[in-house]
Amino acid sequence: MFLINLPIGVVAWFAAVRVLPADQGTGPGRSADWAGALLVTGALMTTVWTIIGSGGRSAGATLALAGLAAALFAGFAVRQTRAAHPLLRLGVLRSRILAGANGTQVLMLGTMYGFQYIGTLYLQRVLGHDELATSFAFLPAPLLIGAVTLGLAARLVGRFGPYRVLLTGLVLATAGMGLLSTARADGSYAADVLAPLLLLSAGFAVAMPALTGLAMAGVAERDAGLASGLFNTTQVVGGSLGLAVLTTLAAGRTGELLDEGSPPVAATADGYRLAFVVATALGAAALALAAATLRPGRGTRRPDATSPRLP
Repeated sequence: MFLINLPIGVVAWFAAVRVLPADQGTGPGRSADWAGALLVTGALMTTVWTIIGSGGRSAGATLALAGLAAALFAGFAVRQTRAAHPLLRLGVLRSRILAGANGTQVLMLGTMYGFQYIGTLYLQRVLGHDELATSFAFLPAPLLIGAVTLGLAARLVGRFGPYRVLLTGLVLATAGMGLLSTARADGSYAADVLAPLLLLSAGFAVAMPALTGLAMAGVAERDAGLASGLFNTTQVVGGSLGLAVLTTLAAGRTGELLDEGSPPVAATADGYRLAFVVATALGAAALALAAATLRPGRGTRRPDATSPRLP
């Protein structure tokens, strides 16, 4: 599964060398903020490790790791105020729109990553689908996302504005996850998975381009590159943290039920349902945060509705 990406990466590298113009790197007299990069990467890795292993270590060890993660984040913040060329100029976060968009994305991507991963496990370990059947079961999701993103999303943003489209997409995605939280141990793909899959996919497909446009509209043009980099980074952060939380909760719940003597399939399904309930709460939190912070003000640039993208 991992090896198949290697030839794709090699082809992409050669194509980039042939097609892309040369650049000047960080520019004369500039150097990358390696210390900041190490601090923030270490902070995020420690946070995920703390969450994932919380059920198998003592409370003291978990608190110590959480403290280490907090210290690394604090160190990163201090470094960004002192570095000659920081990775993240903290002043850009004063933008209500940019900060709200990134916070919304962390919550939304936590929901979507949880759906993709735990939904796959539900199909295989509860409903008994093999790998090929599971792949085909998820096929409507990328097809719907691609179709909506490439055509319908731009027209919706152009007609109703990104704020309304984003909220509508979050409502659809949260409703889909809520339906999935009722999935049964003796359920079926048609009855328990297909409708939530379509709602989640449609919601994400319209919400993501609208959210991208709002995030980029919330900063001055000179900060567009920084805002774009931050927005793409929080995608990975949201997905990683959300997945760590949801899988930890699911595994913990399943383990408790197995210790009580519950049948394995029923215990596994109940653990996944707990994860889906929490993912629904994350979607609702994303909706509330977006509604509170992302309403464009009079001084906000209107995003370009003609070319939304799915990062």
